[in-house]
Amino acid sequence: MAKILIIDDERAIRNTLREILEYEDYEVEDVDNGIDGLEMIRNHDYDLVLCDIKMSRMDGMEVLTEGLSIKPDLPFIMISGHGTVETAVEASKKGAFDFISKPPDLNRLLITVRNALDRGSLVVETKVLKRKVSKVRPILGESQAIAKIKETIDRVAPTDARVLVTGANGSGKELVARWLHEKSSRSNAPLIEVNCAAIPSELIESELFGHEKGSFTSAIKQRIGKFESANGGTLFMDEIGDMSLSAQAKVLRALQENKITRVGGEKEIEVDVRVVAATNKDLLKEIEAGNFRMDLYHRLSVILIHVPPLTERKDDIPLLTLSFLEEICNEYGMPVKRISDGALEALKALPWTGNIRELRNMVERLIILSEKTITEDDVKSFANPSAPVSTEAQAAAPQTDYNQFKNFQDYKDYAEREYIKFKLEKNNWNVSKTADDIDIQRSHLYSKIEKYGLKRGE
Repeated sequence: MAKILIIDDERAIRNTLREILEYEDYEVEDVDNGIDGLEMIRNHDYDLVLCDIKMSRMDGMEVLTEGLSIKPDLPFIMISGHGTVETAVEASKKGAFDFISKPPDLNRLLITVRNALDRGSLVVETKVLKRKVSKVRPILGESQAIAKIKETIDRVAPTDARVLVTGANGSGKELVARWLHEKSSRSNAPLIEVNCAAIPSELIESELFGHEKGSFTSAIKQRIGKFESANGGTLFMDEIGDMSLSAQAKVLRALQENKITRVGGEKEIEVDVRVVAATNKDLLKEIEAGNFRMDLYHRLSVILIHVPPLTERKDDIPLLTLSFLEEICNEYGMPVKRISDGALEALKALPWTGNIRELRNMVERLIILSEKTITEDDVKSFANPSAPVSTEAQAAAPQTDYNQFKNFQDYKDYAEREYIKFKLEKNNWNVSKTADDIDIQRSHLYSKIEKYGLKRGE
């Protein structure tokens, strides 16, 4: 049911409009002056405002201007007993949907109201659709590190140089890759993404290079791989540090020769692909451990871009928070909530182990659980992201007997099991939510649950 606000200093007009609109099943509220009307607009969600122009305490045109500054998409229909063409034109220029003279014609009033409500719905739907089809979010931040990343992207994107993006999970590596593609000459061609950590090692080669029909048991038809799909565009290889050594060798060959061979095939296929890789691992340490090829590392790291964790750019948190507030509130179709300075400072003080991804989740939680203004107390009550354990909690926690562990690996397994068990119980054994919470793939979490024999209610 649409909610309509009437602002008019004539009681008879307010009563007449209310009677007509309520008969049409609209929810109606009214006030007799513009000052109270603006306060109602600030504190309530209306689908439409009917506003008189000539009022004593505040002129209707002022109400229109102030009202649209508070709620830019709120339709206004201006009404006046002294209507002229000039007045109607002025109202339209200031953003009014339409202008109606007093006494209002019943049919015209209802048609105008219906059209204004339809237009308001279309504006909201259009904004949602634009966000859904928008290709790339902006890289937000004014810190020196972010400024350097933006400058590097501007310099590197127009070239075909390979780029290796490093940084912790949730820090924004994928966004950097998207902007490298967006600002390149390949932006009209596809950007193909592949998460090397999410694909089992025995399937990664098929995923990257494709396979021929019958090349293995489940290969019931020919498949085009990511390299071929990205031909002419960009291939973003996320979590490259988790790729098997055999797949690394084939990727190295593809980068050297610009040719690939499908699994089970013999024909060489030429590909024109720009590769952007990303990892949260220290590849130099992985090379020392024998888990990553040094020659592939040098092929991928023509340009190195490091995305810092959120804890190293805390001054960007207010800007990111305000952006997430607007974005999420718009997605939910609700007025954008305010956030106090104290709440922003409280957010800056938190240990952001999940980086920007965690911050966005926190903002969404605060929007859902808080009132119209998010306060410092709300942050303390609802955010609580991986906060350090208090001294009292540490004292109450049972002490671990380290003598039970034969070696370091045993202790690591024990700690991992207890951590996963704690998170699962915290999320009421919602595996998808827990996987997001601890930032691993859901399939990996299932494997961990099976490995450690975790069962609900144990």
